[in-house]
Amino acid sequence: ERSPLNVLNCGKSFSRSSNLVMHQRTQTGEKPFECPVCGKSFSFHSSLVRHQTTHTGEKPFECPLCGKSFSQSSNLVIHQRTHTGEKPFECPDCGKRFSQNSNLMTHQRTHTGEKPFECSNCGKHFSQNSSLVIHQRTHTGEKPYECPDCGKDFSSRSS
Repeated sequence: ERSPLNVLNCGKSFSRSSNLVMHQRTQTGEKPFECPVCGKSFSFHSSLVRHQTTHTGEKPFECPLCGKSFSQSSNLVIHQRTHTGEKPFECPDCGKRFSQNSNLMTHQRTHTGEKPFECSNCGKHFSQNSSLVIHQRTHTGEKPYECPDCGKDFSSRSS
């Protein structure tokens, strides 16, 4: 019988070395798989393969209700919840429900106060990556959104 493989930092155990490696990459942020088209990197080969469909434009998964197509079956499943209203992910703290697990995880940070996204320029922390991206524009001066009425540029869509 093989002994479990332990992670030194968090104490989790894995019976397969491949699962240990996958877990460690999520902890270290290591992304050894790079897209040859755009250079974006991924922690897992499967994530790279899934990403590459964005370049081919291939969308083989079609919604039978509205005809919208998706490159990944998981995105079709999420989309179909817009038709059914299904929200299978419930916050254990307040009971609010979500159609996507990622939205639940983001929401839970409102309860924990966790801010895992750090600005490399000033050290400020954010609970959502999208908030960090908008903040970083204060350092770069980037203003990618233009008002259609006056032509003025803005750093975020809601400005």
